[in-house]
Amino acid sequence: MKTAVPCYYHLDVEVSPERVGQVSRILAAHLRYWDLENLTDPVCRGTELLLRAIHQHASDKHTSIEMWWNGQHLITAFGDDDPDLRPDQDLRACLADIAAMSDGWGCCASDTGSKIIWFSQRARAGERVPLVPLAPAPTLRQGLEVPRELPVTVLAAPAGAPDDTLAATAAAGDDGLAAPAAVLGDTLEGSR
Repeated sequence: MKTAVPCYYHLDVEVSPERVGQVSRILAAHLRYWDLENLTDPVCRGTELLLRAIHQHASDKHTSIEMWWNGQHLITAFGDDDPDLRPDQDLRACLADIAAMSDGWGCCASDTGSKIIWFSQRARAGERVPLVPLAPAPTLRQGLEVPRELPVTVLAAPAGAPDDTLAATAAAGDDGLAAPAAVLGDTLEGSR
């Protein structure tokens, strides 16, 4: 995964109907440059909603747009100095739409008396990582069977058992399960 490099962009705009599309294209270009193409659609839609609302309701058409990318969240903020523009009345429908399509949003006043409206989009884990196809692992075309001459129980005979124990076990039968207990019992008594 790419390491997150904090990014910042600032744009001052005199809002007009023809500038709405231009600003969206400028912000989309910066998001592509930052490898955040997946956030282009919600950021541009939110930007267009706010710019159209500012154009429609504000007497001062000047606004500042800022975008911050901190590695997890992209925050887009709009600041204006119009005292007549009231977010709780004029921008209510616009802010409801922005709240529905963003992970977080808010409105606050700055030290200079201007209003700041912001919204954030979170980049989900793994969204910035390009998918790389993996080469297929080699496989066997046919399975090989290992032949066994002696049953498994014979291979587990105790250490130090006489050689005739293995021969007696092999001669016990097909499964080799009935005779080993008797042969091993004789072997243990003989060792005492």
